[in-house]
Amino acid sequence: MKTLKQMLAGKHRPLAVVSPNDSVFHALTLMAQHNVGALMVLDGEQLVGIFSERDYARKIILHGKSSKETLVSEIMSDKVAYVTPSTTLDECMALMTEKHFRHLPVLSDEDGSVVGIISIGDLVKETISSQQFLISQLERYIAG
Repeated sequence: MKTLKQMLAGKHRPLAVVSPNDSVFHALTLMAQHNVGALMVLDGEQLVGIFSERDYARKIILHGKSSKETLVSEIMSDKVAYVTPSTTLDECMALMTEKHFRHLPVLSDEDGSVVGIISIGDLVKETISSQQFLISQLERYIAG
């Protein structure tokens, strides 16, 4: 199975981030443009939170707030669990399952800077790929 570092290297899309001072509407627009379900919230280079579709649904829609008038900082999740490139995919999956997260920021082992973000979908896709590879290897071995 690939390492988290290898998996991130295979992601070719730019990292979508938002500022805590941006409007929720702006964040939603970015999410739609990048086809993602969550954005890391950065104050300069510092990770200060994560904003997700779940935050929007539970803290804007259900409270009758306006996405154009509400700042990301008002509804983002500011207690953010994160992983590092040295974290195994199994550890990521266990953390996401236990805490009911769909996204995990990845911070550098060295300086804590933002390296990327992974989703539960990324992990499932990698797990399926790894299993398919193992099955094909076993089939070759048996047939050989």
